[in-house]
Amino acid sequence: MTSSFWIIFALGLVVVLVFLLPFFSKRIEEELELFVLIMGSTAVTLSELWSRTFVIQHLQEALPIALTVLGAGFLFYFLQARMERWIEVVLTVIGPRASLFLLVTGLGLLSSLLTAVITPLLLAEALSVLRLPRELKVKVAVLSCFAIGLGSILTPLGGPLTAIVANRLQGEPYHADFFFILRLMGPWVLPALYGLGLYVAVLPLPPGPLTFKPERYRPETLRVVFSRAGKVYVFVVGLLFLASGLAPMVDRLVASSSTPALYWMNMSSAVLDNASIAAAEIGPGMSLKTIQYLLMGLLLSGVMLIPGNLPNMVAAGKLGIKSGEWARIGVPLGLFFMVLYFFALGFFFK
Repeated sequence: MTSSFWIIFALGLVVVLVFLLPFFSKRIEEELELFVLIMGSTAVTLSELWSRTFVIQHLQEALPIALTVLGAGFLFYFLQARMERWIEVVLTVIGPRASLFLLVTGLGLLSSLLTAVITPLLLAEALSVLRLPRELKVKVAVLSCFAIGLGSILTPLGGPLTAIVANRLQGEPYHADFFFILRLMGPWVLPALYGLGLYVAVLPLPPGPLTFKPERYRPETLRVVFSRAGKVYVFVVGLLFLASGLAPMVDRLVASSSTPALYWMNMSSAVLDNASIAAAEIGPGMSLKTIQYLLMGLLLSGVMLIPGNLPNMVAAGKLGIKSGEWARIGVPLGLFFMVLYFFALGFFFK
């Protein structure tokens, strides 16, 4: 009993360190992927999960994501000149505000088909061409990644979270098909996507053409393409280790918590893999209301910090956005939507 308590306490400390240390150490912030891997390995050690099978399984699970990033990186490397021209044409034809609306809402919708791995690369390419002033660029990037995270839930192609939920609910009583999550979450997710797009479209823009040179911008090179894919691989392995290592703590919290409490505890997805949390929480014995509550909690908190979503990490890495810059926008944004949806879901399901 005492040993179990101290293990849970230590795992909780790991979560706190993952939340806080990137804000207080520049070295950790610069090596976020390695830091997450170390914290994930620590959690696995505390939970005594190490085995050859465990390691191979998690290394294999992260590989498709890294290969997707690598393949998309090659594609953008060879098409970057054309993409710049295409984006400039769109800017000229529909103007900057409509372009920003299309960027945020369009990428949110596309993420359900192109996955939440490819769409942040499209976002980074677009923002590089738009050449916004840095403060505005960071805000658009955070809002866009929020939209990408939300939109990816709409089909099983969007990412691991939707695929896991659809798999868990494919039997009785829901018989979840390809469009089950779209029917379940669409009425809640789509208004947020359009709202985010409209908000970005009315942000104050500098007068004249958008000709600011983005800070730290550099053209895509093959070295950058390989480096980004490698960092994504390390980051995803670290998140998988972290989710598995923290499973004993998550299981205990799930077993002893109400739906509203779980909604707020799902703020942990600001640093944890939301797919793994969903796998531990969601099952066919739950009501649709409960499933919606839990999924919205996972989705809305993912924007708060860079480790909260893979799109955050990809976009932040390519655009040179630091943890503090991201959190200044992501934390209040995530909290606002968490409160809004908590009461909205409660009102409509009385």
